[in-house]
Amino acid sequence: MTSHVVALCGGVGGAKLAHGLAMALPAESLTVIVNTADDFEHLGLHISPDLDSVMYALAGLSDPDRGWGQRAESWNFMEMLQQLGGPGWFRLGDRDLAVHIERSRRLSEGVRLSEVTAQLCSRLGITVRVLPMSDEPVRTRVLTDEGWLEFQEYFVHRHCEPPVQAFAFAGAEAAHAVPEAARALARSDLTAIVICPSNPFVSVEPILAVSDIRLALERARAPVIAVTPIVGGKALKGPAAKMLGELGLEVTPEAVARRYTGIIDAFVVDAADPLPAPIRGITFFSAATIMRSEPDRLRLAQAVLRSAAELVAREP
Repeated sequence: MTSHVVALCGGVGGAKLAHGLAMALPAESLTVIVNTADDFEHLGLHISPDLDSVMYALAGLSDPDRGWGQRAESWNFMEMLQQLGGPGWFRLGDRDLAVHIERSRRLSEGVRLSEVTAQLCSRLGITVRVLPMSDEPVRTRVLTDEGWLEFQEYFVHRHCEPPVQAFAFAGAEAAHAVPEAARALARSDLTAIVICPSNPFVSVEPILAVSDIRLALERARAPVIAVTPIVGGKALKGPAAKMLGELGLEVTPEAVARRYTGIIDAFVVDAADPLPAPIRGITFFSAATIMRSEPDRLRLAQAVLRSAAELVAREP
C-alpha cells in the first residue's frame, strides 16, 4: 500500500526535520512545501532563503556552524562588493551566489519558481519533491514600534531588534498553492501532514495565509501534526521566543499550539518539557525535538510519523 507525507516548513529548524523525514521515507513518499514569503530582490537577484535552507539540508550542503548557507563557503564576492561600496548587510557566499544567479536567470526567462526549484534540486541530487508554497509573490511585512518594515530589513539588516506588534503577508490574498502542492495535499494515500519546527509567525503562518493550503489542512483526513519550535522557554534558533513575548504571549509550546487551533490534530513537545494542559482538538505527544545530528533528525521524524499512525489507530 502506498502512502505519502507532506511537510510544511521554513528556515533552519524546519529544514532539519524535512531532512529527517527524507531519511525516514522513500523519496517518492515525501513532498516538502516551503515558505517563500521571506523571498526578496537584492542586488538584482531573487533570493529565496527558506527554499535554499531546505535544499542545502536535503543535499547535505548546510553549514553546521552558521546554521544558514553552504558549508566550505568562500566570501570573495562580498569582500569585493564592500570594497566597492556596495551593500554588505545581507551576506552572500560565493557558492550561494551561484544559486541565486541561476534562479534569477531562469525566472527572467519566464520559468515558474516551482519549476526552477525542481531544476535546482535535480542538479543538487535531491530526489524528494521540494515546492515553494506559491508561484505568486507573497511578502512578509513586520509592524514594529518604528512602523512597517520589510521582512529582511527587520530580520537581517536590523537583527530583529525593533519590537514587533503584528505581521502581514502582502499578496497572500491573491496567491494560490502551486498545482503540485495542491495535488499532494489532496492525495488519497496521504498519511500525515507535518508542520515542521519553524517560526510560527514568519515561516508557517505565511504558508497558511495561502487560502487553498489552509483550507486543505482544515479539511484533511490525514492527521496534521506540528512540532514545537520552543524548548525550555527558548527558541533554539531565530526570534520566535522574542516575538511571542513582544506580542504578549507566553513563550511555551502551548502558545504555539494555540496558533494552529482548527488546523492541527496533534502537537509534539520536547521530552524535557511538561505536556501542556489539554486543548480541544489537539493531542499532545512528547519526543526529543532537538536535532544536533543527522541521527537526531531521523529519530524525531520517526517519532512524528509514529504519532500520526497512533492518531489514525485511535479513530473509531
